[in-house]
Amino acid sequence: MRNAKQIFKSVFAAFFGVQSHKNRKQDFAQGKLSHFIVAGVILTIAFIASLVLIVQLVLVNS
Repeated sequence: MRNAKQIFKSVFAAFFGVQSHKNRKQDFAQGKLSHFIVAGVILTIAFIASLVLIVQLVLVNS
């Protein structure tokens, strides 16, 4: 079973396309799909929120 830190690390690597074959095999063997889906949704929301924040900061300072 993979812990939360390992799941987020794996999803983050996959999110940017740098997931290794070894880690991907471990994810399929040891992880639960629902955990990866939740982590993916959380990271996607965080990514979108960071983009919105950056755009807001640029617009306010210009």
